[in-house]
Amino acid sequence: MDFAFDARTEELRTKLLAFMDEHVYPAERTAEEQRAELASQWDTPPVVEELKAEARRQGLWNLFLPDEQYGAGLTNLQYAPLAEITGRSPQLAPTALNCAAPDTGNMELLAEFATEAQRKEWLEPLLAGEIRSAFAMTEPEVASSDATNIETRIERDGDEYVITGRKWYISGAMNPDCKIFIVMGKTDPEGADVRRQQSMVLVPRDTPGVEVRRAMKVYGYEDDHHGGHAEIVFDRVRVPVTNLVGEEGGGFAIAQARLGPGRIHHCMRLIGMAERGIELMCRRAVSRTAFGKPLAEQGVVQGWIADARVAVEQLRLLVLKTAWLMDTVGNRGAHTEIQAIKIATPRTVVALLDRAVQLHGAAGVSQDTPLAELWAAARTIQLADGPDEVHQRSLARREIKQYR
Repeated sequence: MDFAFDARTEELRTKLLAFMDEHVYPAERTAEEQRAELASQWDTPPVVEELKAEARRQGLWNLFLPDEQYGAGLTNLQYAPLAEITGRSPQLAPTALNCAAPDTGNMELLAEFATEAQRKEWLEPLLAGEIRSAFAMTEPEVASSDATNIETRIERDGDEYVITGRKWYISGAMNPDCKIFIVMGKTDPEGADVRRQQSMVLVPRDTPGVEVRRAMKVYGYEDDHHGGHAEIVFDRVRVPVTNLVGEEGGGFAIAQARLGPGRIHHCMRLIGMAERGIELMCRRAVSRTAFGKPLAEQGVVQGWIADARVAVEQLRLLVLKTAWLMDTVGNRGAHTEIQAIKIATPRTVVALLDRAVQLHGAAGVSQDTPLAELWAAARTIQLADGPDEVHQRSLARREIKQYR
């Protein structure tokens, strides 16, 4: 990478690259071996806790949070190259640095909107990496990428809220260390404007009426390395009104504030996943012979690798521009670019990883390389944080509007 970042970013990049080489990559196989011996597949392998301790010792901790009170105080532009590096080992590196979704978005949400008491109870242990969390918005019965469709009810009953609803694909919720859910539901589904009906409440995992029903697979993967994706039923769950995040009717706005950084973090890590894909393509090309000569000498393979490099460099520039705009004019001012990277990055990385799989043949779809799982993760991002088509629609409307 040939970009010139400020001295602090370069120092952190150097430390993080060394951390990856010395600790993360060697731990990938160890984590899989340990996971096979755990009492539950959802438990955390011991090597992950070792990585977390080492990352914290080296100052590679909570890098995503721009607020120096809670995190490293980095801008989005400074964090971008670091998140990219963690994307090269998405199963371990983000968690090792306490920079893994959905905890990142939840910590940002709590830092900005929670009360002091809520921060003390939930944000502080999240910042310390002592617990995990989940964000419960998606529902199976409605197109819930549009939060106005949410059907979960949050009803006031004296000094309590009563929560009733069914959620699914709640990332991280299968992990027993996931102790708190941020639940999105409707407090005023009839009287308020469609974007003022939603609220968020904090629901501890052990609250009566919370049933973590099953784990949802993603292209056949359990995603147990970061806690899976749960279906959860909230059956008249009661929590104190003090568990409200922000104000009643503020859930939609809070969700939008949460999603902006989350989307760009996904894209930063996707670029790292693409770089891992290119590395594996090149290693395969120089080590494998077919039809009498190395794959590296086959014209079609050379074309794939060249196209991959061009695509990644283009994406990186767009992501860095978006990060810079978020820092300088805010999420609203960077709205077009945030949507553009959400569309372009997973689409391009999926195609790149698909070529890498093809180049590896049967090995590409096996468990012997990370390619199949990387592909599944990248493909899933085309749905996560809103389907690509939703962002295309919004972006196109904004482009057309200036000509009306």
